[in-house]
Amino acid sequence: MSEIALSAAPPLPSTVEKLRFYGLWVVAAVVLLLLPRVFTSGGSLTTFSLIGISIIFSLSYNILLGQTGMLSFGHAVYYGFGGFLAVHAMNIIGAGKLPIPLPVIPLIGGLAGFLFAALLGWVSTQRAGTAFAMISLGVGELIASSALILRTFFGGEAGVSTNRTKLLKLLGWSFGPQIQIYYLVAAWTLIAAIAMYALTRTPLGRMCNAVRDNPERVQFVGYNPHVVRYLAFCFAGLFAGIAGALAAINFEIANSAYLGAEQSGSVLFATYIGGVGFFIGPIVGAIFVTLLSLGLSDLTQVWQLYFGLIFIAVVMFAPGGITGLLMMHRPLLKAGTLLRLLPSYLIALVPTLAMLTGLVLAIETIVHYTVNPGDDSHIQAFGVGFNAASPSIWALAAMLLIGGFLVARKTWGWIGHAFDDAATKAREKGIAA
Repeated sequence: MSEIALSAAPPLPSTVEKLRFYGLWVVAAVVLLLLPRVFTSGGSLTTFSLIGISIIFSLSYNILLGQTGMLSFGHAVYYGFGGFLAVHAMNIIGAGKLPIPLPVIPLIGGLAGFLFAALLGWVSTQRAGTAFAMISLGVGELIASSALILRTFFGGEAGVSTNRTKLLKLLGWSFGPQIQIYYLVAAWTLIAAIAMYALTRTPLGRMCNAVRDNPERVQFVGYNPHVVRYLAFCFAGLFAGIAGALAAINFEIANSAYLGAEQSGSVLFATYIGGVGFFIGPIVGAIFVTLLSLGLSDLTQVWQLYFGLIFIAVVMFAPGGITGLLMMHRPLLKAGTLLRLLPSYLIALVPTLAMLTGLVLAIETIVHYTVNPGDDSHIQAFGVGFNAASPSIWALAAMLLIGGFLVARKTWGWIGHAFDDAATKAREKGIAA
């Protein structure tokens, strides 16, 4: 029996694999240290801080969705509680001159998120699937609406503000300048990411995957799927609270928006668009969604509509997310057959861009006549000005949208054939695609 168990156990990682693994984290730390040297503007530092917070929040959500298979519509509750507890703790520490430095505050937010997840999670995780999703939505809406009623704790519509510079200075840092906040967020992002990755390698992390795939079999071998889901829920709340505390430190305020459905929806978008099947997926999604939201909000007033369209496109055509698409090409890159796809990709790029251009023109003209019908018809979207009342614009939008789709659909078939051919060549070389 012991020989069978040993033969079935996965092989231990080699020394080279261990060095490669630790080297990736070292490279990540070096990149985080050097980013402010390359991008020195205040706007860049603020953007990097927002990305770091979003990465922690998305990775915490992936503990539920990607690791344990629980779709939550109220994950912002624990993000918000972490933010509010962090603000109140900062105010108490600042008023009492307690010797607690600012870098410890995210841990307070994490403990708050863990505590409230432990209180609310036992009932929520009794069921998985649609039942859990509906319970999480109800709890999220209940807490979000209560934030406007319980003004003593939540501060009403104005929220609760604080001053991060009143806390104990650490090594001469007051954490007033944005670059100091960036390094604080970067340090906690690295710590949280390592901790969450380590969690996926523990027996609990493996059992979360088993509960996601087949809870009946998990129960048959002697584990309680409810307890596994509950523990995963608590750890997700812990890291969501850390993200909320970092957001409160960055903005020096916590308000009801931290708890709302929009916050829960944004983390769902980031995690799913990045790819729930890979640990790095939420990281990619957080970077993509943060940069896209900041960029689109300056280019068009209906940027949230484009977000929804992107999410629908990912769900329909790329369920593995951006990371899933990239990982599909990894075996082809190893086999040296990736170049076979480039001609078909370049051919499909032109009609696809034409279709997207027509879609943007159609959306912007329709939005102009439905949202701002009385304004000047000469509008600007994505840095390009045009006359929304001109019949030629409508004709151009229809031609690009319909014609581009018909041509692009044919070229997408060519991509499929080219991919199958490249995958076949890769398998002939002994590399599974």
